[in-house]
Amino acid sequence: MLNDNLKNYLHLHFIVFIWGFTAVIGALISLDATPLVWYRMLMAVGFIGIYLWIKKIDWKVSRKTLIGFIIGGVIIALHWVTFFKAIKVSNVSVTLAMMSTGSFFTAILEPIWYKRKVIWYEIFFGLIVVGGLYIIFEVETEYVLGIVLALTAALLSAIFTLINGKFIQSYKPSVISFYELFSGVVFLSFYLWFTGGYGTDFFKVSVSDWVYLGLLASVCTAYAFIASVKVMKFISPYTVMLTINMEPVYGIILAYLVFGAEEKMSSQFYVGATIILLTVIVNGVLKNKRKRKSTMF
Repeated sequence: MLNDNLKNYLHLHFIVFIWGFTAVIGALISLDATPLVWYRMLMAVGFIGIYLWIKKIDWKVSRKTLIGFIIGGVIIALHWVTFFKAIKVSNVSVTLAMMSTGSFFTAILEPIWYKRKVIWYEIFFGLIVVGGLYIIFEVETEYVLGIVLALTAALLSAIFTLINGKFIQSYKPSVISFYELFSGVVFLSFYLWFTGGYGTDFFKVSVSDWVYLGLLASVCTAYAFIASVKVMKFISPYTVMLTINMEPVYGIILAYLVFGAEEKMSSQFYVGATIILLTVIVNGVLKNKRKRKSTMF
């Protein structure tokens, strides 16, 4: 029999595995990025709404909080659009490698957001990440647009994380997700309306796409988000951080298994991606040590 700690740790790895598989599903769906995200968010809102109803969770919030949720919803919608667009114009490996930079965007923005001093080694590691990006840019010139879109997605993800860092202290994750996903759907609906995106092709969704969208909305969005917060109550933030860094690794391996040669990159790409990933992990280790020291004194 597995003990509770091991069960929670394995559950966390399963959730991170699901997040890594999200990019693969996005590549399998034939829809363009914007309708893909619109369908995903709409279906996820339905799943989370059912969850709130079954659990009888109070979802009333103040007007000020609602405005914050709307802003968060717009940002996550833009994040997903740029994320899936990056996959469409490049591939899964390039996109996930660039998404690894999200924690460094967070490190840059955190001092501004929380009004704290800049930590010297975060700047140093940031320069190393830039070096890793330079190596990738130098050899993968055909994927420049995908790289830029993925970096934009990583930046938006960092902003979204900082916004939710304050909300999560007062509201249930399911309530936050419901309002933000609903706001994202409304935002994309207006965008599609004004840009003439509701053409006949928009509503022509194949059976396979419906299956993948269902997986994306239910398992990869609604379930993964709620389950991850539940697991985080039993596992230290440090362990969670290190495990989440495995997402691009899982995703790149899965993409290679599913798409084969399409995902095979140059050796320099893997050197650059490894530099970025290892730097992110070392940064996390140092931040954890710094946090432990500050709590001891």
